[in-house]
Parts: sequence; structure tokens; C-alpha cells
Amino acid sequence: MTDRRFTPDEVARYGRHITLREIGGPGQKALLRARVLIVGAGGLGSPVLQYLGAAGVGQITVVDDDLVEATNLQRQVIHTAASVGTPKVASAQAAINAQNPHIHVTTVQTRFSAQNAAELVAQHDLAIDCCDDTATRNALNAACVAAGI
Repeated sequence: MTDRRFTPDEVARYGRHITLREIGGPGQKALLRARVLIVGAGGLGSPVLQYLGAAGVGQITVVDDDLVEATNLQRQVIHTAASVGTPKVASAQAAINAQNPHIHVTTVQTRFSAQNAAELVAQHDLAIDCCDDTATRNALNAACVAAGI
């Protein structure tokens, strides 16, 4: 990615970032190369996923084992009424790709745990804790510390 030029669509989409001295072209290219793991696609994960996709983070992996329920919709803003009953990871992927088709979203419909944490974390530059329970949070923290992420 570092040696290619932005496409006209990318210049239009990310123009505000590119013109900011603090980000610029090199910073936007770094975002496009970034691999970010999001654990949880609920109330915390929804806005994080939306903003990272909009900002141009190139590779987003979302891990969640839950389905969208109607009771989620008032606080889990990435999901819609049409996605009720579907996996949260699939709903999030569809929303991100609808907003920014240049982003690669990988979905992992499973519960993040101590057993799969090291494998999931190792493939990323950054992991963001958007979970809602202590055991998951502790497993993510331990895997990130071990991997230096």
C-alpha cells in the first residue's frame, strides 16, 4: 500500500485526513494498512466499528458470538431492524461495507476466550476491547500483553 497512489475515490473519501498536517497522506496510508481486532459488536463495538470503517482502517476483524435482537437496536447503532436474528458480526460487516466498500472486514462468530485469544490477537496491530464481561476482557488483555499489542 505504501508505494501506490490513492485512487480518486479514496482522495475524495479521505480528503479531510489527507489535508490534516497531523495525518496527511502517510497517516492515511498507515490507516489503510492497519489490522484492527474488535472484540464485541454490541453497544461499545457498534460506534467503534462505524468510525474505524469510515476512517479507512483497512482490515477490521470483528469477533462476537451473539445474534442481533430487537432490544439491541436503541444502543447498538450499527445494527438495523432488518438484521434482527442475524449474527452481529454479519450485520456489522454489511454496515461497514455499505459505508466504505474499500474496507476488508473479517468476521469471527465465536466467543472470544482464553482458548482462542492468542491466535486472534496475533494477526493484528491493535485490539480494542468492546466486550461486556470480565472473563473476555481478561483473556483479551492477557493475549495482548503476551503479544506486545
